[in-house]
Amino acid sequence: MDSREYRDWVNERLGIGREILYLSLEDCKATGPTNDEIFDLTERALTAHGNKQVEMPAKIGLHPQPDSLMHAMPAYVGPELACGLKWAANFPTNQDRYPDLVPTSGLLVFNDHESGLPMAIMDAYWITEVRTPSVAFAAAKRLARPDTKAFGMVGCGIQGKAHVRMVERVMHELEEIVVYDVFDEAMDKLIEVCQPDVKASIRKASGYEDVVRTCGVFATATPITHVPEPKLEDSWFRPGQTVLLSDCHSLVEDVTVKRADKYLVDSVDQHQVLEGYGYYPWGLPEIYAETGEVVAGVKDGRSDPDELIVVNNVGMAVEDVVVARQIFDRALDAGIGVRLPLWDRTS
Repeated sequence: MDSREYRDWVNERLGIGREILYLSLEDCKATGPTNDEIFDLTERALTAHGNKQVEMPAKIGLHPQPDSLMHAMPAYVGPELACGLKWAANFPTNQDRYPDLVPTSGLLVFNDHESGLPMAIMDAYWITEVRTPSVAFAAAKRLARPDTKAFGMVGCGIQGKAHVRMVERVMHELEEIVVYDVFDEAMDKLIEVCQPDVKASIRKASGYEDVVRTCGVFATATPITHVPEPKLEDSWFRPGQTVLLSDCHSLVEDVTVKRADKYLVDSVDQHQVLEGYGYYPWGLPEIYAETGEVVAGVKDGRSDPDELIVVNNVGMAVEDVVVARQIFDRALDAGIGVRLPLWDRTS
């Protein structure tokens, strides 16, 4: 469908400007996109970003608590007719201060790209959960050695589980998944819920060093600290590894990221803003490419089996709005969600 055809299709099912569709977390899940579909949608979003077919200013943030963040993330992805804004928050201390509340939350407003009017308000927690590992593994598909036998996961929370469930989507030779978390029970829980979903055997690491020394590819998904608190010693790394960060440089030493043969970020603009906020006190390394440029084929992926490659993805709204459009379309077709009045033109 072209732009006007899509708008007409929506308008037959939802009165644009008169009502909006509200989708809860369970509503979003009920639309039923699979991991494979989420991965494909994420690759399409990254490809559009790599080809400069998007409008996405760097997210702006509020930081009302130490090591917390609230980010406004707008994006328009032209080829996907997807436009909206995610309002996301991460408050790691919720697990101690408010145990009944999740540390990560978000809402997404999905807009009509023709008129600018909002068409849906939906949960963004689940969207963030499933698109984040998709970004990591879209990068790994082009940057990891194809003969990798061991994958490591540092951080065994929601994102750790999501990464482990998706890793075999692109890494087909895996024999072992090594996981580590500072909370032993988090490792146990990940193994309990994820082992039935993957073929490779999952084991608990003895510590950070075990993950880094054992695994050719590993990902990190831990709280983002305003000042890095490195736990992964540079001497543990070896040529040929691919490191997938989703928590800035919170765990890695500055010397490691700056000696990498290739260092990538998802958005140069975004990471420069984060540098201004103080998240990279020793400065950013030289950036080889944006993740989307490699996914789109604008820049080469791995070119040597001995390259040490570090990929630093903090998440982009282009991924969120493309996945959101799929959820929105399916919800309209299936009658999922609650319609709320927006504007009565007779009043």
